[in-house]
Amino acid sequence: MFDQLIAYLDSVRARDPAPRSRWEILLYPGVWAVGFHRLAHWLFDGELYFLARFVNHFSRWLTAIDIHPGAKIGRNLFIDHGFTVIGETAEIGDNVTIYQCVTLGGTNPTNGVGGKRHPTLKDNVIIGSGAQIIGPIIVGERARVGANAVVTDDVPEGATMIGLKARSTLVPAETWLREFIPYGTPCDEPCEQTSSGVERVEALERELAELRAEVAALREERQVPARSRKTGAAS
Repeated sequence: MFDQLIAYLDSVRARDPAPRSRWEILLYPGVWAVGFHRLAHWLFDGELYFLARFVNHFSRWLTAIDIHPGAKIGRNLFIDHGFTVIGETAEIGDNVTIYQCVTLGGTNPTNGVGGKRHPTLKDNVIIGSGAQIIGPIIVGERARVGANAVVTDDVPEGATMIGLKARSTLVPAETWLREFIPYGTPCDEPCEQTSSGVERVEALERELAELRAEVAALREERQVPARSRKTGAAS
């Protein structure tokens, strides 16, 4: 067990140039959060749910990192700084690095059945600060997610993801206000029926091009009679 702890601390030191010693790494909130999670997950597997939640809440109070006791975490997870949330059905592989303010969040269980609703991170994944990984998607091995990126689709192995995914779902207020929507995520049906922001921009560009063509045609029609009058006056 001592050798495993030393190996873990060395893996953190290999990814963070700031600490001068292993003792300094022992003060990291991410190290404590992972340690508390090991205990909470063991209690969770033993169906001691209240005790698991108690350890989870104490850890969150102490470290500002919220890891659900049901989440499955591999070896050498490094959470650099706090304010990170990892959901119940999230699965994290080995040697994963997560920076501050990251959310491994879930989708809307519209059928009332929880199931697998949080992401799976494969080995050697790096998640930048502020990134939001939402839904039961898979982030492939050695993939990178940039800071503040919003990822809702599977990420191929070795890919780098940047930018925002957010778009309007065009759900009427009188519809979505009728009931609570977990995580602010509408159900699949209205999302599938709406067009993306890119498609709307393309439609506006086509409409603008048509209007420009009509204006050019009107100008041409006005210029033809003017040229005719000038020709008649000259003769």
